[in-house]
Parts: sequence; structure tokens; C-alpha cells
Amino acid sequence: MNLKLIAAAVAFAFAAAAQAQTSPAPAGAPKTRVEQPRPDKAERNAKDQEEERIEQAAKADRERCNSMKGNAKDVCMAEAKGKEKVAKAELDAKHDASPRNERKVAEAKLAAEYDVAKERCDDQKGDAKDQCEKQAKDKRDQARRDVRERYAQKPERPSAAGATAKREPKSKDR
Repeated sequence: MNLKLIAAAVAFAFAAAAQAQTSPAPAGAPKTRVEQPRPDKAERNAKDQEEERIEQAAKADRERCNSMKGNAKDVCMAEAKGKEKVAKAELDAKHDASPRNERKVAEAKLAAEYDVAKERCDDQKGDAKDQCEKQAKDKRDQARRDVRERYAQKPERPSAAGATAKREPKSKDR
């Protein structure tokens, strides 16, 4: 009888714990979970509409490129793709202004410039093409370094607990 009572008490304790995890808190109880602020629907709808506009513009740009032939078409397509990527990065930066998103905009711009420059180099032959591609790559690498320097994060760190600081020597006058 005692063993059955203990087993029932343990089972009840586990069941109560499981129920507490799945049931909502009472109306008067404070919330223990921190909820992230959600953007309101109007703001989200505006962003969605802007994103749709960007995609429509990119589609129109690509359709304009379809009438072209050869390398001109490739250059046009690279410009269209780059323009779309930059516009989307700028949209993200507009709705969530942060150094990270600003850096993404800068990186998208330099990637688009490099892709277009590389496609333009395809018009050339031999050493001229190699020099053109090298120059485009060097320009991209320099721009990347500039972006990294501009957006380098240098967090201010407080001194660690227990760290020793330099002390001024005690004077002998005391």
C-alpha cells in the first residue's frame, strides 16, 4: 500500500510539471518570457510592397536585357542583378538601421561594380582582358579593405574582474 502511494505521488508530480509547461500563465501572473517587439503590420506591409516593387523593376530590367545579344546582354544582366541586390540591401538598411546592414549595402555595391566590370572585360582579348580583370579585382579588393576598416567593430571592454591596475609607488614621506 505504501509503495503504491509513493508511486502515485511521483506520477502526479511528473504530470503536474508537464501540465505547468504546456498551460498558459494565469491572467494576473507576471510574464517570465521576454517577448521581442514585432513590427506592426502596416510597417511590414510597406516593406513587402517596396520589396515587390524592387522585384518588378528587376524583372523589367532583365526583360530589357533579353533583346540584346552577346556580351552586351551579359553586361546588362550583371547590371540588373547588381541593381536588385543593392536595392534589397538598402531596403533592409532602411527598415533596420544598423552598422551591419549599412556594411551589407556597401558590400552589395562593390560586388555589383565588380561583376559588371568583369563582364565588360570579356569584350577584350588576350593580355588586355587579363589586365582589365586584374584591375577590376584590385579595385574590388581595395574597396573591400576600405569597407572593413570603415565598419570595423571595436567594442569597448571594461577591465576584467580581478585585473590589476598600475599603482603609483608609495612615497617615503608617510
